[in-house]
Amino acid sequence: MNVTPRQLDILRLIRDFRSNRGFSPTMQELADRLSVSKVTVFQHIEALAEKGLIRKSRHKARSLALTDRVEFQDQHDQTLPLLGYIAAGAPIEAIQADQKLEVPSMFRKPGENFVLQVRGDSMIDEQIRDGDFVIVRSGSQPKNGQTVVALLEDGEVTLKRFYREGTRIRLQPANEAYEALYVPANKLTVQGVVIGILRKYT
Repeated sequence: MNVTPRQLDILRLIRDFRSNRGFSPTMQELADRLSVSKVTVFQHIEALAEKGLIRKSRHKARSLALTDRVEFQDQHDQTLPLLGYIAAGAPIEAIQADQKLEVPSMFRKPGENFVLQVRGDSMIDEQIRDGDFVIVRSGSQPKNGQTVVALLEDGEVTLKRFYREGTRIRLQPANEAYEALYVPANKLTVQGVVIGILRKYT
């Protein structure tokens, strides 16, 4: 990559921030980490975007994401961060865990993907079972019918199918024993879309 040392620092910070927290840093957070001004960070971000190394949205504070053109010397890691548990049932708080899980190469995308372990059976008809590991692509824009990691206003997180219905979102379980959750669209944050499942047989 044709980048300056400072730009490489920014790329690594975005990658690590998304891996560890599941969402992107703001310009101010990058500035604070690098001990530079927000204007300086903005200039570097614009340069990286012009080089095709960063995607961003002008109207979203946490939209920074690395493109497929970004390569790091340490990116051959065989793992993704395991960030904790996700509820497939009643919402629970996702527990942060300093662990990693080895995953197939098709799912490895540092800074984009992370792993959560499922608790509950509300998605059983989608073949997502208690104890499974779901691989999540952070920052994805969900389409109706996709299974998402949804952050509710009270800070709890749940795993459900996503349906946009006017000004509200229907979070639909895949188990007749559970009822759908209805949430105002402005009270819900989608932290990512499920792109794969890992299951351990004992």
